[in-house]
Amino acid sequence: MTVPILKQGDVLIASVQAVLTDEELLELEMNISDMVGRHRSRAVIIDVGVLDVLDSFGTRTLRSIAHVAKFRGAEAIVVGIQPDVAFAMVRMGLGLDGVRTALDLDDALDHIDGLESHGYPRH
Repeated sequence: MTVPILKQGDVLIASVQAVLTDEELLELEMNISDMVGRHRSRAVIIDVGVLDVLDSFGTRTLRSIAHVAKFRGAEAIVVGIQPDVAFAMVRMGLGLDGVRTALDLDDALDHIDGLESHGYPRH
């Protein structure tokens, strides 16, 4: 399943619709990296709200996506981590160190809007 990535101004929004295979996660990483450069995006929001499990590979890949986006000039924000998923990640020692998270899409967009007022111009 390909993850749809929508362009909203200079923000990309990737909405995970179902559990992804390892190959699909790697495809998402490549697609986001490509689109950040092509569209000169300043932020990427990855919505994982439908996931009821996030394993170690998925967590590492989300971290990698965020770091690749940063190297390409965009901030990545992971949104929608469900409470049970968060508890399981903590218990398993999985983390999204260095990756911004937000409760939902609105919170992420508010954060992105705040970037401009702190000296991060829109592209």
